[in-house]
This record gives sequence, structure tokens and C-alpha cells, in this order.
Amino acid sequence: MTFSRTRPPKSADERTQLLGWLDMQRALIPWKCEGLSDEDAHRPVLPSSPLMTMAGLVSHLRWVEHAWFEVILLGGPADSPQFDQDAPEDADMQVEGVPLAQLLEEYERQCVRSNEIIADHALADVSRHPEFARDATLRWILFHMVEETARHAGHADAIRELLDGERGYY
Repeated sequence: MTFSRTRPPKSADERTQLLGWLDMQRALIPWKCEGLSDEDAHRPVLPSSPLMTMAGLVSHLRWVEHAWFEVILLGGPADSPQFDQDAPEDADMQVEGVPLAQLLEEYERQCVRSNEIIADHALADVSRHPEFARDATLRWILFHMVEETARHAGHADAIRELLDGERGYY
């Protein structure tokens, strides 16, 4: 599935706008990765943030989608790196040796799964996980995911420019 880099209609209903903005931000991530080698995708460009690579960012976004929709909203098992007490900090970004194409495929698959979950729930539905983000509505989660994905799309802009000078916004 290819997500659109087009803004949602200004007069659309709330659900259409929320999902439209989220899908637009999601679409920026693979676009920023186009043409990158695996070597560049794993190359850190910020000395103080060695895990902030394009590959690490894509992996993080995949796990954030999983955490918010499958774990927190649905109440599923907390089986992702963010919830593993024994994992190192930022374990979801530690993907050395994993091909960028694989990470992008996993991210896309997770976004498709997230959209299936979103379609099955009302915006007022409340998260079911007994420990994490209790009482968060799907509406709140969608706003948060727009913010989270957009923030990291901005990181992807900067990473890409530092890697090879490529610039541009949708």
C-alpha cells in the first residue's frame, strides 16, 4: 500500500482528516528513504545521537505504530522493544545489519494493520491495556500519532540532507 503525500480535504469529517494527516506523514518516511544505500541508512549523522539513523528511525516508527494500536488501544501483549524491561534504551532503533528495504516493508505492513484497527473502532473508543495509557481514546492516539510521525518525518528531512544533500518536502 502506498500512502498519499496529499493533504486531506479541508471540509472532510474528523476521522478522514485525522487519518489523512497521519497517512500523509507516514508517506514522507519511505519517500525520504528513496535511493539510500543500506550503508547510508545505517550511518549516524548526529554525534550526540548515534542511534538516530534513517534505519533506526523507520524501525522506531514501526514499533510506535504497534505499541499504540495493537498494545495500548487493543490491550494486546506488550511484546515490543519499548516494553522490554531487559532491553537497552532505544532498543527499537538498534537495527544494525537489517536491510532498509526490510524495515520499510515492516513499517508499511504495520501501518496497514494500524489502519485496519482504526477502521474497526470509533474515535471515542478507549484504550484497553491495563497498564499503559489507560483512558486514551482512539482520537487522542491519532492526534499523538500525527505528532509523533510528523516529528520523525522532520528528523528524516534533516538526516537525509546530512547524508547526501537531498532536500524537499512532499
